[in-house]
Amino acid sequence: MGHAQILNNSQKVLLKIFSLTKLYLRRMELFNQVKFLLHKEVVLEWRSKYALNGILLYVVSTIFVCYLSFKQIPPPTWNALFWIIMLFASVNAITKSFIQENRSRQIYYYTIASPQAIILSKIIYNMGLMLLLTFIALGFYMLVFKNPIGDLLYYLLAVLLGSISFAAVFTMISGIASKANNSGSLMAILSFPVIIPLLIVLIKFSKNAMDGLDRSVSSNEIWVLLAINLVVITASLLLFPFLWRD
Repeated sequence: MGHAQILNNSQKVLLKIFSLTKLYLRRMELFNQVKFLLHKEVVLEWRSKYALNGILLYVVSTIFVCYLSFKQIPPPTWNALFWIIMLFASVNAITKSFIQENRSRQIYYYTIASPQAIILSKIIYNMGLMLLLTFIALGFYMLVFKNPIGDLLYYLLAVLLGSISFAAVFTMISGIASKANNSGSLMAILSFPVIIPLLIVLIKFSKNAMDGLDRSVSSNEIWVLLAINLVVITASLLLFPFLWRD
């Protein structure tokens, strides 16, 4: 009876070690796939810089036209105008994530990587792209218009969270819209109920930073933005494999 108990315990330990090893190998495989796909995205963008240069031109020219039109604007309008410019810039930057991929390339990705690796690589790449665009736009925006920001560090935190949120939301919606014939219209319809609450929270958070209010006042907005990012990324990882099979 004792030998049987020892054998049973040994089998359980071996099964646990085997399951943990299998889980570790899966995670390493996912990491390697994401790394490979991220490298592919960067190489493709570096070879044809038309998209990045076009978006930068759009952002800079829009800010300059606003300066020529308004010259001086009050701080609330300054804040709202900045987020409106970045909203349209993010749509132009991230829409191409899946729409530009033809069917043959999608089939190729299907054979070499898991759906989770594909959507994760797209989200991470778009986050980096949006952070680059947003901080460049903010620097030029502050150079052209008078800087009314009271708490610069917290405003940069709002810009960081806003860029990540835009990237996560629009990447997920771009993946859904790419399966439809009229993907541009569908993306606008699907993104509207998600992006409006996000914009309201972002504008409120950044407005608190502009006014130089106590940082504890914005704690609720920070948690809401973190929760939105967590929900969107989790939903993308859960739902994208079903979408990818089509």
